Amino acid sequence: MSENYIPLYRKYRPQTLDTLVGQSHIKKTLTSAIELGKIAHAYLFTGPRGTGKTSTARILAKSLNCKNGPTVKPCGECESCRDIANSIPIDVIEIDAASNRKVEDAQNILEKVQYVPVNGKYKIYIIDEVHMLTNHAFNALLKTLEEPPENVIFILATTEVHKVLDTIKSRCQRFDFRRITTSDIVQHLRFISDKENINITDDALFLIAKNSAGGMRDSISLLDQLSILSFSKQIDVDDVNSILGRISFDVLLKLSNQIISSNHAAAI
Repeated sequence: MSENYIPLYRKYRPQTLDTLVGQSHIKKTLTSAIELGKIAHAYLFTGPRGTGKTSTARILAKSLNCKNGPTVKPCGECESCRDIANSIPIDVIEIDAASNRKVEDAQNILEKVQYVPVNGKYKIYIIDEVHMLTNHAFNALLKTLEEPPENVIFILATTEVHKVLDTIKSRCQRFDFRRITTSDIVQHLRFISDKENINITDDALFLIAKNSAGGMRDSISLLDQLSILSFSKQIDVDDVNSILGRISFDVLLKLSNQIISSNHAAAI
């Protein structure tokens, strides 16, 4: 693989709120909050995987710490914006709760909360899969959420919000991410296909979107996997089914109809 190759889901990760696919209710609320300067100290992003929770957290961090910020249109050129885009920010700390779930891990994080931001206006902690924290770690985090230091913001993301303590949820602004519609996914996949010169039919894109169950990341990853076929032919529905290792919906529908009508010979 080329050292410069970037997977499509990373290459086309949204960088501003207006480029986030779907989630119009969240885009509108966060845009208004930024424009009005009503920034909460803690946010809880919940929803199915691949719907934009972590991307939105990074966009919010970029919007708040941009040299022109808080702004809904971060410049993407200042040191803070570049660092966040390259996943090497000083003032934005991303933590995977699945591998940092103990109370000692939480305490190590919270000990550094008191330090002032270096480049940006805020020190922002993005805790992914926050439901994986132990109860002791949650309680350690709770004290900081109750009395957060100035210029510190927590963004908690989870796919299983029912596992997050109610005392944590009550101290956060909660945003529920919905599954992205098939039509929105197809439209975005077509945009990527045209940009990347991927020769693929609309029916194949629709099947990819339908298979992802509302998750954009899964859709783009499957398109990326299929893209190597477009150099020799146009990618069609049969190619998608072949990659997925399954029978097409049309064949299953015909089979079901034959079974319902008790047509044994046709079903076989």
